[in-house]
Amino acid sequence: MIQSSNYTEALQDSIFKIIAQAAQELNIEAYAIGGFVRDYILERHNKKDIDIVAVGSGIDLALKVSELIPHHPKVQVFKNYGTAMLRYEDIDIEFVGARKESYRQESRNPLVENGTLQDDQNRRDFTINALAFSLNKNNFGDLVDPFNGMTDLENKIIRTPLDPDITYSDDPLRMMRAIRFASQLNFIIEEESLNAITQNAERIKIISGERIVEELNKILLTSKPSVGFLLLYQTGLLDLILPELTALNNVEEVEGHTHKNNFYHTLEVVDNICPNTDDLWLRWAALLHDIGKAPTKKFNKKNGWTFHGHEFLGGKMVKRIFQRLHMPLNHKMRFVQKMVTMSSRPIVIAEDTVTDSAVRRLVFDAGEDVELLLTLCEADITTKNQKKFKKYHNNFKIVRKKIVEVEERDHVRNFQPPVTGEEIMEIFDLKPSKEIGQIKDAIKEAILEGDIANEYEAAYHFMIKKASSLGLKPVNPKL
Repeated sequence: MIQSSNYTEALQDSIFKIIAQAAQELNIEAYAIGGFVRDYILERHNKKDIDIVAVGSGIDLALKVSELIPHHPKVQVFKNYGTAMLRYEDIDIEFVGARKESYRQESRNPLVENGTLQDDQNRRDFTINALAFSLNKNNFGDLVDPFNGMTDLENKIIRTPLDPDITYSDDPLRMMRAIRFASQLNFIIEEESLNAITQNAERIKIISGERIVEELNKILLTSKPSVGFLLLYQTGLLDLILPELTALNNVEEVEGHTHKNNFYHTLEVVDNICPNTDDLWLRWAALLHDIGKAPTKKFNKKNGWTFHGHEFLGGKMVKRIFQRLHMPLNHKMRFVQKMVTMSSRPIVIAEDTVTDSAVRRLVFDAGEDVELLLTLCEADITTKNQKKFKKYHNNFKIVRKKIVEVEERDHVRNFQPPVTGEEIMEIFDLKPSKEIGQIKDAIKEAILEGDIANEYEAAYHFMIKKASSLGLKPVNPKL
């Protein structure tokens, strides 16, 4: 961590000199504040987003900065919020006037009035985000740290500048942000602050699903998401946001029979998958892959605890969760649904003798996502028995090898039938009818079972036999 009272070296980029010049011409003060400052001190160098606070009009400062840049980049102005944005090279810069804020109970949108730099720092969510670098001529590069944010950075502490109970009640999204920063930075949330999150957890209900998901996504994209999700669980937030997940934290015992804790298992799976993928939606699939287990859990004396059909029900639950949290209901949701619904298929194949037929069907159903499905299933191996762990992973190696062999030979990924419905209609002089669907399905099944090769001539002869069993004869034969 870089420690200094002056950070001129952090402000070498020409844009800071331009902002300083613009502020001087407008006779106002300007400061770089927030994430850029925090990350620079932590040596997490990230200059893609920079926040600038002006003691005066942030919009006027943005317009003046654009005027001083040779190509005059476009300034986006948000008058209602008193903010403006422009892009300089590959950096997004947001300008805001220093302000004081007050809140109403039913909304996280503050009542705003002009304020001083101190007022603006008071309204910041955490001490580590209230740090500022001066861009003013008389003290350019000086650190402004009114809440000992540097000490909290050094001690890896998340703390609010003012009373945490008020801070979180005023803007409940800050509770999610506290947990996200703790997860991203591997920091600890200070005890009073953590207690205040628990006390104000119900306030999260006034936050939109989109904003909540934005923070959940950032937690999921950390190197160890379980840190964030355990904090969400500990504070009661997770039960309000994803009750389907917390429902898994219920281990029952009947006649000496218990089952594993599927909540903690799920968090292990999410952590396991992280080193192998940065795909956000595959991580969502890992998070939701067992949500069908709570509602399908049953006990019988013969088999103990069972979760029959949990994958199918889980896939249906995915859509309800995405709708409730206002998440995308497009191909991203369908991908997560597919992964959840198919999450046990490769495991069953790996446990049994790996047959060509089973592999063909797996590749046919998973299509281009088969590799991602296998990545999910390998992450799902959380047994602490090293012998079993090794056996399962070796079996998955066999499955992967078999997929390559079967795909090279049978080409069932993104399967297209060798004989089309139009050809069947032409050969047998048929109008659209159920017989066409029956013939196509029979050809597909024969290929997946390995009864015929996935090529035209074999499919054609099989079609003639199948059609004959339905009482059909070719009118316009092709072979």
